[in-house]
Amino acid sequence: MTSIGEWWMWPSFFIFVLLMFWVDLFLLKGRKAHYVSTKEALAWTCVWFTLALIFNALIWMHLKHLGFGSVANEKAMEFLAGYLIEKTLSVDNLFVILTIFTYFAIPLEYQRRVLIYGVLGAIVMRLVLILFGVWVINQIHWILYFFGVFLLFTGVKIFFLTDQESDLSKNLVVRWISQHFRVTPNLQGERFFVRQGAYLYLTPLFVVLILVEFTDLVFAADSLPAIFAVTNDPFIIITSNVFAILGLRSLYFLLANMNNRFHLLKYGLALILIFVGVKMLIADWFKIPIFVALLLVILVLVVSITLSMYQTRKKTRDRL
Repeated sequence: MTSIGEWWMWPSFFIFVLLMFWVDLFLLKGRKAHYVSTKEALAWTCVWFTLALIFNALIWMHLKHLGFGSVANEKAMEFLAGYLIEKTLSVDNLFVILTIFTYFAIPLEYQRRVLIYGVLGAIVMRLVLILFGVWVINQIHWILYFFGVFLLFTGVKIFFLTDQESDLSKNLVVRWISQHFRVTPNLQGERFFVRQGAYLYLTPLFVVLILVEFTDLVFAADSLPAIFAVTNDPFIIITSNVFAILGLRSLYFLLANMNNRFHLLKYGLALILIFVGVKMLIADWFKIPIFVALLLVILVLVVSITLSMYQTRKKTRDRL
């Protein structure tokens, strides 16, 4: 697979990622337990989205400067489409994480630390899976058809089973940890481990962290095939994924504080998965232009969010 990523782009991008983590951890109370308000979550969501757009604009200007006008336009649309798709697919992941925090009764001020480690783990796992996916596709082209069928099936399943709730008491990961490790019955602040007597105990917060990491690994199986339907450029795939992950923590708190207002977003997610699956299956016979895919993703997002907010306001008026 060819890539627009020059040798200096890769270290520059990852230095930027590390810098943003440093800003969040050391300058913006990332290491301290505190309640993340809707205003703070919305502000940081806008910051991450703006940074993604600025990054995309820099890539576009760089390619334009090199004289690759058509390539610049195409790669800019690929990045934006990939970013929006990965961000949308991550919303379903965030709803599951919200369920996990609710089940274990984790206060909002302690959730921030779990999500910090969750984001770090997600970036590492995504990088490994993306590199593996690129290698597999180079070796076995027909695997793209398998990805397409998988996304199509997942989209249909989400569309029809979106209201079903999972019982975490029956979760295999939770049951295995409970059977093989000592776990304290109550939270111990933000600590993941505590020593009681001669034994080292896990805390419920660490169990939640393991579940969050496992959940992201499972959802990566859905999201990574989707990006290959948009682009096969490793630089675009990795950067769009990482930018989508970087904004997950702020987006989570925004959804947690406004959970009931976006209840139709899962249906939009399902439609996007179905579309991406179909796009991947017919790619060898009919290639859907990237700008059409981008417009469709934006349209589905706008419609699902608008209808969600409209229904929420209507229900509120009906109660009055």
